[in-house]
Amino acid sequence: MKQSIKLIAISELLIIATSLFSFSFFINLQVAFLSSLFVILGSSYAYSKMVDTQIASDMINEDRDILDEIEDPHELYEEDSINYAPVEDLDLKAIVKEEKKKIKTFSLSSMKHGAKGASSLFRLIPYVFLVLGFIALKNNELLDIAIYLPSLFVGIVIGSVSSKELFSAKKYLFRR
Repeated sequence: MKQSIKLIAISELLIIATSLFSFSFFINLQVAFLSSLFVILGSSYAYSKMVDTQIASDMINEDRDILDEIEDPHELYEEDSINYAPVEDLDLKAIVKEEKKKIKTFSLSSMKHGAKGASSLFRLIPYVFLVLGFIALKNNELLDIAIYLPSLFVGIVIGSVSSKELFSAKKYLFRR
């Protein structure tokens, strides 16, 4: 956590130092940097909270190994698979019913889960700050896209590095 605070503080000091160069450069850099930093940190925090609630409610299914899931997402190479059974032994109706059960359909509960994650205040407020900052710069004729867009990238990089340290997945591995 100390590393993240140091990284953000050093980047802020460098941004404040640009105010000596030009106010327009400084304000574009500051608004874009803070906007993208808040978006990344807010999204990371909201995601970590969502994972915490899923772990607490035991909604995580660990049926298969993660590598198996990546290498064989449709279970084509399983030992007890129908691919290795003789054609005479196959009951096609039962196979179709079993495969239909595996398909995840769009339901009210899945929509509720997705809407809950997307409507988190930790995600919405940074986006409001991003839009309002952009509009404020545009309305005051201070917006310089050549400065604003690269500054968004700087905030994304600093936010990503900070969020990896602050909301690391390591703590979930040792919880069990």
